[in-house]
Amino acid sequence: MTDAFDLVDAQLRSWVEERDFSGIAAVRRGGIVEFEGCYGLANRSDSVPITPRTRFGLASVSKMFTAAAVATLVRDGRVAFDTPVVSVLPADRRPATLRPEVTVHHLLTHTSGIADYAEEEDEDFDYGALWTDRPVAGMLRPADFLPLFGDLEPYRAPGGAWQYSNAGFIVLALLVEELAGQPFAEAVGERVLGPAGMTASGYFRSDEARPDIAVAYLERACRDEPWRTNAHAIPVVGGGDGGAYSTAADLDRFLRAYDDGSLFGPALREEMLTPRATVEPGLEYGYGVYLVGGRFGHAGGDPGVAAIAQRLSAADLSVAVLCNVEAPVVAVRNQLLAATTGA
Repeated sequence: MTDAFDLVDAQLRSWVEERDFSGIAAVRRGGIVEFEGCYGLANRSDSVPITPRTRFGLASVSKMFTAAAVATLVRDGRVAFDTPVVSVLPADRRPATLRPEVTVHHLLTHTSGIADYAEEEDEDFDYGALWTDRPVAGMLRPADFLPLFGDLEPYRAPGGAWQYSNAGFIVLALLVEELAGQPFAEAVGERVLGPAGMTASGYFRSDEARPDIAVAYLERACRDEPWRTNAHAIPVVGGGDGGAYSTAADLDRFLRAYDDGSLFGPALREEMLTPRATVEPGLEYGYGVYLVGGRFGHAGGDPGVAAIAQRLSAADLSVAVLCNVEAPVVAVRNQLLAATTGA
């Protein structure tokens, strides 16, 4: 471990005591671990520590899996990026207000203009509040989300400004189900997770007893309050816009398979990583991935979950920071990159 990694490790260990930090921070080059630090507890009730085997909720990092599944369908000739969505999804399995000119490209790039059910750009938005009057146990398949946004009028015509859209990736999940002929989670497992060698990953129900799962914990107003899990603050199972579980090692496998073309071919790899929309100066979006500074990847956040996974192709480097509390994962990512590249 370099001196720079020593400093990162010391900081994160101090955060365990000072800021209730818990998670894993990992750097791999060519699939070989350069740094892997495990901090805090995967289960606070029983004092179970986080280990390299711990599987974390990924929130919107999972959008990369959805986009990759769509890419495999493009590879197989079942759909094209310029295919109108209404030509694939029947009326009862798509938003009633979906414009006929919305294409797969628009959904993958957050430029569809459709109304969203989870406005993350709104600083006052509370994702957990969505489930106050709607049981999370009933959110099992992509179609279960349609009542949340399916009747809302679009914000604008497709092809305009970039606007992050969870609803858009729900529609993509519906499209995957329609074209693959199987439930979304099964399709992603067969088309993405399995081929990438991600044997520890999946869309696990939060009420299932599985080993090595990091229990996600909500923020506390003060340290005297008991810890509460996010069991009532997110859907019981993940879907197109987020909610898969994975390990740092499996995310490295995914990013390398994506990057070397083995997941859906080198030509599609280039299409997926071509900048399609400007998020802000210096930050672009491709097909289901953020593109910045020679890196591609995605971040995610849910109540009790914070995650980021990125790939620096030129250095054959993958970085992942996965937490079962709400934590500044981007700042930790920056420190890991600085320790690795000296930048």
